[in-house]
Amino acid sequence: MRFCHAVMPLLIALALPATSLSAQAATRGLQPQDLATLDRFSSPVLSPDGRLVVFAKSVTDFDANKASSSLWVENLLTRDAAPPVRLTPVGWNVNSPAFSPDGRTVYFLSGKSGTSQLYAIPSQGGKPVQLTDFPLDVGGYQLSPDGSKVAFNVEAFVDCGSDLACTKAKLDARAASPETGVVYDRMFVRHWDAWNDGRLNRVFVTALPTGKAVASTATAIATDVIGDVPSRPFGDSSEYTWAPDGRSLVMSVRKSDRTEPWSTNFDLYQVSADGSGAAKNLTAANLAWDTGPVFSQGGDRLYYRAMKRPGFEADRFGVMVLDLATGESREIAPGWDRSADSIALSADGATLYVTAQQVGQHPLFAIDVDSGAVTELVGDGSIGSVQVAGDTLAFTRNSLTSGNQVFTGSTDGGFERAITPSAGEMLPEVAFGEFEQFNFKGWNNDTVHGYVLKPWNYEEGRQYPVAFLIHGGPQGSFGNGWSTRWNPQTYAGQGYAVVMIDFHGSTGYGQAFTDAISQHWGDRPLEDLQKGWKAAQEKYAFLDGGNACALGASYGGYMVNWIAGNWHTPASGAWKCLVNHDGVFDTRMMGFVTEELWFTEWENGGSPWDKGADYETFNPSRHVADWRVPMLVVHGEMDFRIPVSQGLGAFTALQRRGIESKFLYFPDENHWVLKPHNSVQWHDTVNGWLQQHLGQ
Repeated sequence: MRFCHAVMPLLIALALPATSLSAQAATRGLQPQDLATLDRFSSPVLSPDGRLVVFAKSVTDFDANKASSSLWVENLLTRDAAPPVRLTPVGWNVNSPAFSPDGRTVYFLSGKSGTSQLYAIPSQGGKPVQLTDFPLDVGGYQLSPDGSKVAFNVEAFVDCGSDLACTKAKLDARAASPETGVVYDRMFVRHWDAWNDGRLNRVFVTALPTGKAVASTATAIATDVIGDVPSRPFGDSSEYTWAPDGRSLVMSVRKSDRTEPWSTNFDLYQVSADGSGAAKNLTAANLAWDTGPVFSQGGDRLYYRAMKRPGFEADRFGVMVLDLATGESREIAPGWDRSADSIALSADGATLYVTAQQVGQHPLFAIDVDSGAVTELVGDGSIGSVQVAGDTLAFTRNSLTSGNQVFTGSTDGGFERAITPSAGEMLPEVAFGEFEQFNFKGWNNDTVHGYVLKPWNYEEGRQYPVAFLIHGGPQGSFGNGWSTRWNPQTYAGQGYAVVMIDFHGSTGYGQAFTDAISQHWGDRPLEDLQKGWKAAQEKYAFLDGGNACALGASYGGYMVNWIAGNWHTPASGAWKCLVNHDGVFDTRMMGFVTEELWFTEWENGGSPWDKGADYETFNPSRHVADWRVPMLVVHGEMDFRIPVSQGLGAFTALQRRGIESKFLYFPDENHWVLKPHNSVQWHDTVNGWLQQHLGQ
């Protein structure tokens, strides 16, 4: 998912578009450049008294091919619901806001000085003050409960200890050396999109300075626990937290040793805030994933999320509580068959606010700590970034018709207020495709769900060509949420109908449903996709089933490769074209070239040499002789999860077989396409492929 002019007023109003949209105003559908340039809102934080909410706004400069971010503040007590005002100066790029314990100061990170450092600004507006001046980028931070210290994470060499300048000196020496070879003696040699240079994410503690001073030295903590904190590639500072007394922290760590690439064993360690003493492993008995620590107000209990099965990254995260005096832990809601994504604690300590996927939605739930009773508090769409202060909630919500909006509400779910505009309010001329969830009987006669979107210009009685989207993961979902990459509204915006099936393996339908895809990549989900496609055509007369293309990324790209050899006859419903983005082509070789080995080994029941036959059972490369449908292949050079050789393999097979095909290659993108111009090029290329084979 990280700058001041001369002194001038900083509280600049954020103009919000009108909140209503007339049908007559909509003249077109969502276009790729809309998706790439829409303002994005994130990171809401509440002042301790719940009076103020601060959030981040990201604005894309398409010509410059980059985004900039700022912080905005809203006073929730204003009677006239005045719009938010800008808090940080124009020209600054900022992220990661947090309030001081007294609510008078907002902290944030910025690269204004040339490296990412910690800054502070009065919550009512003023001039930012730089608080740290380290030779390395601060990646994230957590303030101590009394606001006197800060824990922060940077990329550093372990043998440099607390000397941050040591890491900088080593990097400078490497850059100056004429030698470019690197010797590795263990994996991860590379991870996600970066080669391993020997540094780890490490946590340090320093006192917050007063007056005009800046902090330039810090103490490394947990020096006897060698691992990335936060975890790579997507971890953040929620993986470590302060104890209420400020004397220790708890952090989630997977040790960086030779077993790391095939291990999902994260443990919670309690460590001294002054760097002294040995780290205490609080969850040693669980060999699976423990993360997301949250202390009770009194510091006697620790709430966290835990999986049960080692090696399975898509296992269910149960909500746990640990008695720190006795060392005993228990699951709070063991009968709740959902996987918790986050935890926030109520002011009175009686309720946990938890988000989780549920049947194509991602609601906010309230869990009673004592009884384990679960209540859906805020549903409809995808809820995230939950914050609690007193009886006030702040959170983000997105859906199939809008990116993240910041909302505030009451902890009983009885009040809700939008602080930022929806996509429709920012784009009043755009009509979004209407959507509906449906269900059918899939593999094993289980109920399977999906979504159908109408094209933006839908007219009753007409039929429309179809984009059949297949989600990745495979333990994922195409539900009621917004994506800045695979967004079904961009296809509806081109005049296509869209069908998406949450096949067996998808999340949010119970753990058994999620488990069903492991070692069954090519049979159970394919049956669901085939039955879902048939059910959708029977239910929705506007779908032109004879004029459709199937598209997918990651596992979805794998499934496109699998479909190419296993779902192509006129009797089973021929596809006019296929789009494979970063898909697995050779499952056996994937087991050797990917970086996170726990994934391939769990999904195939073991290593490629021990379970070679299982890797070959659903290997798309074995069915190339049956490929005949035109395919667009897309891949990024920096994709180390599914390396570019997998995409080249598929394209080579297509070209050698004489099948119409194209290869879109990005030398500077990873598993995702992130740069604004590349995103538009991706969409234009994919849409051009659909238009070539489906018409418009």
